[in-house]
Amino acid sequence: MKFTDWEPVYAKILDDFGFPKEDDERARDALADLAKPFDHSRFDALAGKTVAIAGAGPPLADELDKASDADAVFSASTATDVLLDAGIDVDCMVTDLDKNPGTARTLTEQGIPVSAHAHGDNIPAIRKFVPTFNVNHVLATTQAEPRGSVENFGGFTDGDRAAFLADHFGAEKLVFLGWDFDDPAVDAMKRRKLRWAERLLYWLERRRGERFSVLDGRRERIEMSWIPK
Repeated sequence: MKFTDWEPVYAKILDDFGFPKEDDERARDALADLAKPFDHSRFDALAGKTVAIAGAGPPLADELDKASDADAVFSASTATDVLLDAGIDVDCMVTDLDKNPGTARTLTEQGIPVSAHAHGDNIPAIRKFVPTFNVNHVLATTQAEPRGSVENFGGFTDGDRAAFLADHFGAEKLVFLGWDFDDPAVDAMKRRKLRWAERLLYWLERRRGERFSVLDGRRERIEMSWIPK
């Protein structure tokens, strides 16, 4: 996804949450100071393949077969630990460094890509954890305008960013496991973020001409006026 396509949606997210764009840009620049350019050819093998997008919701443990059956697995945050504990390899971990940076560090040491994300309130985590990673295996991302080695492929939460990332690199089919947009255990802010994740996946499936099963029974309730033409 080009930033010009993402920017109007990003502006609506900032407006909805009241997040200052400048905070995202400061976080992006902090990450840029630590990151290296990522070799995109590492994801060439995704073209034409099925990629499982693993969320960290309650259904994950009962849906691991979807990951096992996929050609590649992109995992969000702590979903990575569940998959690894089950003996399922991940091909990329997507994280904003808020829960399990130790897992991200270990993956980079093993040569497995980690998409580390910068946003307005995680500068301390960026400065604390990214220097401990093998940055040769870090794909640095931002939700603001990309700069230097920090890129923007679209998406807002770890889970939907994983989907946008797989889409960008040519995945033919996306399958979803561990997603629960109505998880009663999350706080009010997380519920709002899940609403946006739902909207963004709806936008993505429309762009791809695909139907994501994770949205079945939900599409008619998704407010559409924000979706770019």
